[in-house]
Amino acid sequence: MTLRIQSPVLTLQQLGIELLQPFSLSLKGGEICCISGASGSGKSRLLRALADLEPHQGDVLLDGRSQQQIPAHLWRLQVRLVPAESQWWSDEVADHFPADYHPQNFTPLGLDHQAMYWQVSRLSSGEKQRLALLRALSFPLKVLLLDEPTANLDPDSTLQVERWLQQQIHQHQWPVVWVAHDVAQIQRVADRELVIRDGEVQEILIASH
Repeated sequence: MTLRIQSPVLTLQQLGIELLQPFSLSLKGGEICCISGASGSGKSRLLRALADLEPHQGDVLLDGRSQQQIPAHLWRLQVRLVPAESQWWSDEVADHFPADYHPQNFTPLGLDHQAMYWQVSRLSSGEKQRLALLRALSFPLKVLLLDEPTANLDPDSTLQVERWLQQQIHQHQWPVVWVAHDVAQIQRVADRELVIRDGEVQEILIASH
């Protein structure tokens, strides 16, 4: 008999921040929810609230357990935010990855495996963005929060990263909240779509892939 591992469920209960009226949402494992809206509408701040980095109303639950019951640093180990602008605390790329991380994992994103030994100060914006994604996914997590993860990439690299992310998401069955502004990208990757309009979060019906 094979035991089925239950995939994580992320639940938002009347979640609201300064710019957004409260709303509720439940995402199951492997489900990608894209969020779009005008600049300054609160998309990034919403992700920060989910990661317990922004004050908010309501509650966020992971597998039925409240964010309020888990110390913030432990919550963020499970609910992983990949911000639009990555932060680097050392100039050696290798310092940001687990000691046993395999540099061959870089190649699916079009990066040479020697990138592990590059200096952060010499990286292009696109290289930083791809390495930040790899870094975030190199440690165990249960929920993935993505803030425009392909914003600095050319069209070919964008498609490459999308395919890789979808593969990882489906393999690990993470619930995902993905901030995006590209309509075509949303159509390619989203299982659900939320749009922020005048402080309200509205769900848009999308055709199944």
